[in-house]
Amino acid sequence: MAVAHRSVISFGLVSIPISMYTAIQDNDIHFNQLHKEDHSRIRYKKTCAHCGKEIGKDDIIKGYEYSPDQYIIVTDEEIEKIKTEKEKSIQILHFAQLNQISPIFYEKTYQAVPEAGSEKAFELLRGALMEEQKIAIGKTVLGTKDTLMAIIPREDGVLISTMFYENDIKALQKNYNKPELSEKELTMAKTLINAMDTPFTPSEYKDEYQQKLKELIENKISGKEIVAPKAEVAGNVINLMDALKASIEQAKPPKTPKPKKTKGA
Repeated sequence: MAVAHRSVISFGLVSIPISMYTAIQDNDIHFNQLHKEDHSRIRYKKTCAHCGKEIGKDDIIKGYEYSPDQYIIVTDEEIEKIKTEKEKSIQILHFAQLNQISPIFYEKTYQAVPEAGSEKAFELLRGALMEEQKIAIGKTVLGTKDTLMAIIPREDGVLISTMFYENDIKALQKNYNKPELSEKELTMAKTLINAMDTPFTPSEYKDEYQQKLKELIENKISGKEIVAPKAEVAGNVINLMDALKASIEQAKPPKTPKPKKTKGA
């Protein structure tokens, strides 16, 4: 797997060179856009707005529009040149509790791996964070942006998640009238939650709809007719309490039959 970024985690006088690898992969089925008439691929071409010439990747440079149709050219080398060594590293700003951070702030996650010779310092940071049940909040420059990061210890390594800034997050636009809840309703809801409480095991979850999509494609290739599944029959639950009671019954583990007693036992 290719390294996505190389950096250095810095806190105090300790520097830990690391490699960062993307922690997710795209397993989705992707469709190409086709021309409706002849089923040919749709191609997108980059063209010059002035001369209409098609432009290749090597012909494209960065420009900042400082006035209408007036651009200043900025090269990747110049962008890198103004970065200080401090900005190239991940500077730990402080430590915090993981549950203090809303999931809405997390953007993209990487696996961090120590470079050769920095394993001891890396493991010391990971172990200390695990012992204290804390994460580190840091900052570095990625590309052209000062990027906020969360360094999250795990039993088997360290994850680094890039984070949004507060002004990147939209304020919740939609409010709703919160109705009064009875103690009985809350008790029933908590009973249902506890009945469905099991450890999170990632291997148990599969994208079942992607499998159905693969079957659809295979059926289309083999010329089979696509048949819609039978509609599920809705239950006769008429109010919230009935729904909770029925859900609790459904969540109960099936009873195991008692072994039959043998004669003479």
